[in-house]
Amino acid sequence: MPKNKVQFQRGMGLREFMDKYGTVEQCEQALFAWRWPQGFVCPECGHTAYCALKSRRLIQCNGCRRQTSITAGTIFAGSKLPLSVWFLAMHLITQAKNGISSLELSRQLAISQNSAWLMKHKLMQAMLERDAGRQLKGLVQLDDAYWGGRRRGYKRGRGTRGKKPFVAAVETDAAGFPRRMSLNCIKGFRLKEIARWSQAKLAPGTTVHSDGLACFGAVAAAGCDHAPTVMSGPGLARKRLTLNWVDTMLGNVKNAIHGTYHAIRPKHLPRYLAEFNYRFNRRFDLASMLARLATAAAQTPPMPYRLVKLAEAHW
Repeated sequence: MPKNKVQFQRGMGLREFMDKYGTVEQCEQALFAWRWPQGFVCPECGHTAYCALKSRRLIQCNGCRRQTSITAGTIFAGSKLPLSVWFLAMHLITQAKNGISSLELSRQLAISQNSAWLMKHKLMQAMLERDAGRQLKGLVQLDDAYWGGRRRGYKRGRGTRGKKPFVAAVETDAAGFPRRMSLNCIKGFRLKEIARWSQAKLAPGTTVHSDGLACFGAVAAAGCDHAPTVMSGPGLARKRLTLNWVDTMLGNVKNAIHGTYHAIRPKHLPRYLAEFNYRFNRRFDLASMLARLATAAAQTPPMPYRLVKLAEAHW
């Protein structure tokens, strides 16, 4: 049986990473090229001519004389950690299939767990913002999901107190194989909320397959065709095949979260889901994932600790 080309692709090994990004100077050169692919542009006046102040690691615009750094105005701004540590963190995060916890990241980077936690959440925020405006299209499988365990003394199921609801959607190709996915926290499974979500995450003309949950009919608000399947009665196993990939992805993500992370606060769940979205949607080229994440991080504005702790309420 032939090997899966995606699963067994080479990716970027640690030795290759160290050859390319082992020093701060190499990381600065790479980030400069990814941040300004067409050449330097002054963030203040738009001038393109500059001079490098190598002793202070600054760039001075020849037009307005403003001095800036490669990390200023990015998610890396304000960090006391060397850029090489950030690059190694991005490498470990993008190459780990099931993710990496802040505790394990702190051990690998030889930094404190608090610093690793802040670094990881900033990078996950960059992933979240990178995919925020992207929509699924074509054929999409849709299902409801929840995060959080059953609490003693409360009822089980959808109405359980403390559960965090989120939407799971998987875009498939003509052959029925998964292409992209979107996991997004919402306030609840209500018509109005699903309508808002679908307008943001589904392209008009998309065909949506779901179970018989009534609120999913609100995808029509985004100009989508809805094909529900009631999951009861005879032939349940055959009916469930219409949602086979979204069920598989949900199982994989939940197992990965339980196996990797000690605990996740519900308010931070959107970032963790965004991390899985980001890796899965770019799984066809693992070797380029570090460069793509660094580019996204360079385009994400600075995020101080107090904003990281506030987290995201929902998608």
